[in-house]
Amino acid sequence: MLNSYLHVELSLLSFHERVLNMASDPNTPLMERLKFLCIFSSNMDEFFEIRVSGLKARAESAVSAEGVDGLTPSVALERISERAHRLVDRQYEILNQELMPELAEHGIRFLPRTEWSDDQKKWLKSYFKREVLPILTPIRVDPAHPFPITINKGLSILVDLHDPDRDDSHNIAVIPAPRALPRFVRLPEGLCESEYEYVYLSSIIHAHIKKLFTNVEVLGCYQLRITRNSDLYVDIEEVQDLARTLEGELPSRLYGEAVRLEVSKNCSKRIVNFLLDHFKLTKDSLYQVDGPVNLNRLLNLPDLVNRPHIKYEGFTPSVPDYLGQHNTFDAISNGDILLHHPFQSFAPVVELIRQGAADPDVLVIKQTLYRTGSDSVLVELLCEAARAGKEVTVVVELMARFDEQNNLTTAEKLQAAGAHVVYGMVGKKTHAKMLLIVRREAQKLRRYVHLGTGNYHQGNTRTYTDYGLLTNNKQITQDVHELFMQLTTQGPNPDLELLHQSPMGIAKMFIERTEREIANALDGRPAKIIAKVNGLSSQTIIDALYRASQAGVEVKLIVRGICTLRPGIENFSDNIEVRSIVGRFLEHGRVFYFENTKDDPEVFLSSADLMPRNLRNRIEQCTPIMDAIIKSAIIGDLNRYLQDTDNAWILDEDGRYTKAIAHGEPRKAQEELLNNHAEEY
Repeated sequence: MLNSYLHVELSLLSFHERVLNMASDPNTPLMERLKFLCIFSSNMDEFFEIRVSGLKARAESAVSAEGVDGLTPSVALERISERAHRLVDRQYEILNQELMPELAEHGIRFLPRTEWSDDQKKWLKSYFKREVLPILTPIRVDPAHPFPITINKGLSILVDLHDPDRDDSHNIAVIPAPRALPRFVRLPEGLCESEYEYVYLSSIIHAHIKKLFTNVEVLGCYQLRITRNSDLYVDIEEVQDLARTLEGELPSRLYGEAVRLEVSKNCSKRIVNFLLDHFKLTKDSLYQVDGPVNLNRLLNLPDLVNRPHIKYEGFTPSVPDYLGQHNTFDAISNGDILLHHPFQSFAPVVELIRQGAADPDVLVIKQTLYRTGSDSVLVELLCEAARAGKEVTVVVELMARFDEQNNLTTAEKLQAAGAHVVYGMVGKKTHAKMLLIVRREAQKLRRYVHLGTGNYHQGNTRTYTDYGLLTNNKQITQDVHELFMQLTTQGPNPDLELLHQSPMGIAKMFIERTEREIANALDGRPAKIIAKVNGLSSQTIIDALYRASQAGVEVKLIVRGICTLRPGIENFSDNIEVRSIVGRFLEHGRVFYFENTKDDPEVFLSSADLMPRNLRNRIEQCTPIMDAIIKSAIIGDLNRYLQDTDNAWILDEDGRYTKAIAHGEPRKAQEELLNNHAEEY
């Protein structure tokens, strides 16, 4: 249904809007507000690269196709464009009217050309000649020299020229801004009134543009940025060598079909029309902005200035005492261990692999890698283990969006060290987060497992909220063994004792337990479902939750991003509440709670969201929590999120989010969790 695509895209835009609202929240430290503005910019880039480009392709291939409500792809694109333009306008209002004035109050200024002093002009002229001019490549465009191909999201300076000596007196030039150059430059303190004064690279080039075009008149100088389709079209069921094919396809991401044009607000109508015609875009795809065309480049500013009072207070993730005092294998043998990141450290997981690599009794290490980041310590430890003679098998997901190149490099490094590298199931992304270690103990083989809701990316564990479970439970570890066997042999879904697996298995589990809650409610027994996920768009799951609501089941959903369910509709979904938490950390953990009975609730941790791609088209895992103390701790965390009033947004039946209202002391779940775990340290 094409209109369902629109609901998904608008729901995603709604999440981006909540991120943008954080940039204007006076209760958030100033530098963190700037970060949220940059994150919004990055989110919108990906939205156009993947979401809008996909819908645009459908519009071009099926112009007359309609959704169930008569909605064509073209109309859907128009609706999205209206919403996106409003958000981008708001983004630059926040930048210019709120953040920049407040930054100036704290001695951090971005100087326009009109405010440069004579001494600053002299220094910038020298900087231009020394650092910028030698690596610029101005490209003049005329009938003999076509418009250059601009790379995806690359900054270019477009120059409007007038040459009276030529028949085509009006022509243009394009200056690609080298990515090696910083997008803003700090002026020497001795030349500044404030401690931190910066100038945009585009302003420096603009101020010295006549040095590049000495025999013609410069009529205007404008920033230009093109966003292109960045989805990779690789039929992994057809290719014989996925890694080699992917290496060949990655460069095309820089030069895909144009989907968005960003230019300076003062760009002339003639130039705008020329660009739209050249890139084959309509005015719906045009964004004329009042500031830098790529605000994401401001993301590193907080790290460049010493202003701790306008940043979040630093913290040290805690490590449970019993982990710090024991060998990790011994600690796990004493009972299951739950880690809640970033409040608790990811170090115990790293230490488990480190000990496994060095332990002569460890025979096998198997791990899935979806995203790891560059220079990953985990990858280095896996390489050490392989070089030490361990049987190391790593399932690397090459198709992890925007991490393909990094994962190719990781795979090559692991193979060079002697590890076995496989790429998962044909046609299914491997999204499960699993680590399995086999150790010989007292003449027997024993398995140890880590199961996570998030990636094995140490950087993300400081900014994403996720759970990790360490266990040597025989049934769970056997199930993980079976899942790895499936991944390496390309076999069918295995029969599992405790775990549930996608494709299909997690959805089946969720619906079966939802039906049980419905039966309990109809029998007059307590019935409740809590789900915490990043996205909810599976119509099968949504229909089951609607049935639960109508039966009297209390349904509480904590959905960070996409949610196409509509709560609060009388006699239909009025027992469902949906909230989104947007705060200091990115909510990423997936948790499912079913009341079952008050004395025996069920809690699951999962790598999967409740979206069709996770439930049908990926290898995912979902594990029950067997330990009563851990189960109680997770339920307590869920209740904190359900009582949050400071970072919570409530979804209404029309698909709009409003800030939660505090009816007492404001609650902020993330801060409470941070403080509670800090006491453990």
